[in-house]
Amino acid sequence: MMKLTEFVIRDAILPNIKSSAKEEVIREMVASLKASGAIKAADEEAVVAAILKREELGSTGIGNGVAVPHTKHASVEKLSATVAISRNGVDFASLDGEDVFILFLLVSPPDRPGDHLRGLENISRHLRSQDFCNFLKQSSTTADIWDLLAEADDGDRDA
Repeated sequence: MMKLTEFVIRDAILPNIKSSAKEEVIREMVASLKASGAIKAADEEAVVAAILKREELGSTGIGNGVAVPHTKHASVEKLSATVAISRNGVDFASLDGEDVFILFLLVSPPDRPGDHLRGLENISRHLRSQDFCNFLKQSSTTADIWDLLAEADDGDRDA
């Protein structure tokens, strides 16, 4: 079982994302992955473009105040993700028409489709938990969010 703390980049977590527009939020999250060293600066625009292209196929706003934008891109060597919390909500053209408050953004290497799917599965399984989502929304620091991810991982071990 893949753990959230194995692919979420701690230094890229955004506990209080400012943007309220979909593209700006995606840009902010990709920039945080770049700042953490998970994505090379030269690849930042290409990764943003790939995620926006994926969004054109259908919103990754899955409902319940959650979105999981993702893409496969050759610029990363391993599955890398970040988490962002929006206090005011983001219009993500979600399936339920509601604003998004919790965002997980994933980028994975094209030659590792299994990792990509396992990462998405792991995230969506935790996001189905109302408690997990409520605690995430209340988290105000990177440390709070990281502790919550680690706790979720520990819960996986107990399952």
